[in-house]
Amino acid sequence: MPELLYDHIVVRYGELSTKGKNRKEFTRQLTQNIRRRLQDYPQLTYNMLHDGLFIKLNGEDYESIRKDLKDVFGYSYFAGAVRVNKDLDEVKKTTLLLAQKNSGIKTFKVATKRHDKSFPYRSDDINRAVAGNILHNTELTVDVHEPQLMLYVSVDRDFIYVMDEKVKGPGGYPTGINGTAMVMMSGGIDSPVAAYLTMKRGLKIECIHFASEPYTSRQALEKVLTLVRKLSVSQEEINVHVIPFTRLQLAIYKNVDEPYCITIMRRMMYRIADCICRERKIGVITNGESIGQVASQTPESISVIGKVADTLILRPLAMMDKLEIIDIAKRIDTYETSILPFEDCCTIFDPKNPVTKPKEDRCLHYEERFDYESLIKECIDTHEIVKVTYREKGKVDESIF
Repeated sequence: MPELLYDHIVVRYGELSTKGKNRKEFTRQLTQNIRRRLQDYPQLTYNMLHDGLFIKLNGEDYESIRKDLKDVFGYSYFAGAVRVNKDLDEVKKTTLLLAQKNSGIKTFKVATKRHDKSFPYRSDDINRAVAGNILHNTELTVDVHEPQLMLYVSVDRDFIYVMDEKVKGPGGYPTGINGTAMVMMSGGIDSPVAAYLTMKRGLKIECIHFASEPYTSRQALEKVLTLVRKLSVSQEEINVHVIPFTRLQLAIYKNVDEPYCITIMRRMMYRIADCICRERKIGVITNGESIGQVASQTPESISVIGKVADTLILRPLAMMDKLEIIDIAKRIDTYETSILPFEDCCTIFDPKNPVTKPKEDRCLHYEERFDYESLIKECIDTHEIVKVTYREKGKVDESIF
């Protein structure tokens, strides 16, 4: 069907429609995010109403917009639509045209939703009138169970919108409506998925990455920036805090017995993330931890490690198994990048027998052996921020190290 036939896009709110007094705030954020994502289409005009967002195409290419709109969180579905006046004959004419333009189909079904209850025809009346007109003028037949073509009629306040497809949205809440989270981004499979799920629940993200050159390579950092760029289609720009972690990590392995090295290293990472969150007024830390996946992710380890941070820590993947996480990674196109063989600082000094049930008093004992506070301050004072956007590949600043 020619794209020109669509003159509007209808976006329905889904979960946002359950909100009460703050509903306008949620829908306003969604509209702002959609406008930002579609800024390459300057002719679009927007009309935000109680039941949905109505975007007038004004000649812009629907198929291109269709691809970009899929990246925005917070809506139930969208659909290319033809807007008609609130006249049943116009509805019959337009639905017939849509049915005739969908070549190769033999069966159809009509579904009407009256958002405006004052419209004089009931939903069933509209369905029968539309179906009867199509049956009379084509060779199509009705199939209410498995139709090849669905025709949707939406009776709204000022107009009626006719659609022949609904594109399911990612759901969740508009990114940014619930504040900002700092994502601990390692470059593996898990942390980009955690970042994606964090944004889906309405949190903007910044990322923190711990780099240990020369033990970690420049390619490892570039891999992280590539992952963040893939995620940035839902946010446009993401700050990546690159922490020069080498001196602190070497001090840990010099002063801590091997089984506790990972535990102490993770505690230091949380301390650094906690400090940066306070500086930037970020209220949440998220990560890709999944219970039992590795030694530092047992319930005992998670408890002991997390005690050093005052910032709320959320773990979106905590109850997922690896195959579930991999499925999401493939769906959001981060998996192939995540498995590139460039090690991060968590794997280069991986101990043979890490402790799985660490004790807090033992951690404190090891931490008293060296001046970690000055090393943490050095990490924070010398760290760099790389701004990553989906419009341009994030580049590694040579001054970072």
